[in-house]
Amino acid sequence: MVNSLQAQLLKSGLVDEKKLKQAQRAKKKAAKNTPDKVHDTAAAVEKARNEKAERDRQLNLQRQEEAARRDREAQAKQLIAQAKLDRSGGETAYQFVAKNKVKKIYVTEEQFDKLSRGTLGIVRLSGHFEVIPLDVAEKVAERAPHWPVVIARVEAEQPAEDDPYADFKVPDDLMW
Repeated sequence: MVNSLQAQLLKSGLVDEKKLKQAQRAKKKAAKNTPDKVHDTAAAVEKARNEKAERDRQLNLQRQEEAARRDREAQAKQLIAQAKLDRSGGETAYQFVAKNKVKKIYVTEEQFDKLSRGTLGIVRLSGHFEVIPLDVAEKVAERAPHWPVVIARVEAEQPAEDDPYADFKVPDDLMW
């Protein structure tokens, strides 16, 4: 009764001996082809492993970039904390543009003069604007380019040829 259906078909004459052996060979052949399926499964597992490794590499790269960004920002904060100038006693208002808004800080006369000439810079740290030397401002802008660093750029403006007041210069830092 191992192959009762095969035996019944053979007895009834619907299948001959040749067809029966051919069916058995096909069944054995199908059983032998399972290593291909195993091979396909192994290939799929290997592909999934490679994709996971690539995702892990990308995630690790993002983490490293984030750590490097935080490190540069910490360096910028430290530079600002060490180099900020004391503005206490400042009574002169200096106005500048930060994020499309006009901001005002009070500085001393000497700091106002240096700010307007571009030898000092202004940077925002923890919600407060700090006045720092130009070289430190450039280092901060290099380390944290997304932080607002304000440096007055002094540009020599060329007067028009037919300007009757070309000989009379008006200073930029004129106080009214």
